[in-house]
Amino acid sequence: MKDVGIIAVGGYEEVGRNMTAIRVGKEIVIMDMGVRLDRIQIHEDTEMENMHSLDLIQMGAIPDDKILKNVDGNVVGIVCTHGHLDHIGAVPKLAHRYKCPIIGTPFTTELIRQEIKSERKFKVTNKLVPMMCGEIYDLSRNISVELIRVQHSIIDSAFAALHTPYGIILYACDFKIDRTPTLGELPDFKRLKQIGRDGVFAMITEGLDSDHSGKTPSEQIAKDLVWDALLGTEETESGVLVTTFASHIARLTAVIEAAAKMDRVPVLMGSSMERYYGTALRMGYVKKPDNLKICGNRRAVDSTAKQIIREGKNKYLPIVTGHQGEPGAVLGRIASGELDFQMEAGDKVIFSANVIPNQLNIANRYMCETKLKQRGARIYDRVHVSGHAYKEDHWELLRMVRPEHVIPTHGTLNMHTAYVEMAEDTGYEFGQTVHILRNGQELTL
Repeated sequence: MKDVGIIAVGGYEEVGRNMTAIRVGKEIVIMDMGVRLDRIQIHEDTEMENMHSLDLIQMGAIPDDKILKNVDGNVVGIVCTHGHLDHIGAVPKLAHRYKCPIIGTPFTTELIRQEIKSERKFKVTNKLVPMMCGEIYDLSRNISVELIRVQHSIIDSAFAALHTPYGIILYACDFKIDRTPTLGELPDFKRLKQIGRDGVFAMITEGLDSDHSGKTPSEQIAKDLVWDALLGTEETESGVLVTTFASHIARLTAVIEAAAKMDRVPVLMGSSMERYYGTALRMGYVKKPDNLKICGNRRAVDSTAKQIIREGKNKYLPIVTGHQGEPGAVLGRIASGELDFQMEAGDKVIFSANVIPNQLNIANRYMCETKLKQRGARIYDRVHVSGHAYKEDHWELLRMVRPEHVIPTHGTLNMHTAYVEMAEDTGYEFGQTVHILRNGQELTL
């Protein structure tokens, strides 16, 4: 078994910048190519298409894949598990270095195509291969990849199972065990149990929320929370704003449905809202309500804000970017007074998103909320459930898959330590069957 290597390129000591290389003999499969959003504050409304990869690597914003030059092997495929920027955002900067296909689910590959199209520094000509979950694609004579359906806070998410001569290697980022999703199907538990019986040699999985006790609440709970915040009040005439992840199509759908019950016009505001929801519309994942307004570019946002004020805030439900407090996003511009959208005493701002756990996001969110409060806004925070697995979800996945070796990724050392402690409870042994890696290291199994 000395011919399998797990190479930690990025995401093994931070939240974001995810990239893992799996070496099987002298063939390598890259899993994800993501950015670390806080390093250059490229949240949902900011672009980095004009920056050079070497500058981004030096800033710690994208993975330092130069370590792969020292690995004896040829890259035969790039597999992306879902469409969040911390998993696909570095594809336009790095993928051209590897002569191989880029594989993902249809929604994920469409988002990658859009990222590549907007790139200005590099020409990425890798073949994009959309795959449905349940399908298998041959990367070489010895390695094939299978996508397995899971639930996460973006549609069309998947685990990637590499079928190799040494057994299955499962890449399981990011996920939650959700048996009552509001959009899409349940995770493919039957297939996960089957590969567990077939034999999983190694599993690389996220450690992000493994220090949270219990299990992650279902997205159905999040929908109930959103509806309760929006509909469970007698203050029906005040202005209401909702901010959430633009990529969270299920959550956006819940808010839009609530707007109909409130007899308000839902308005998606911000370029990433237009991008993600518009893509989901075009691909048939959601259906557009007749009264839904979508305004993406700055001029359209400014014009719509004036229209809402002119016609009455009680007639509209704006759904805006800026849940992390990003200064250039729509909510940040409202909070700072840059946008012609006057907040008044009693107006409600509903944060249907958690703060991504790094210091810049925490500080930005605090400043944004403080400015909103100074303008009279009532803040409803934590109207949200996570898209990431908690401790008991991880326990359940380990029991289903039963890998010989397990390696946590996507998280800090504290998060990975919590994962190891959980894995030890199931019988794994630190340093023997459960392993901690740091960026730049290779684990040979």
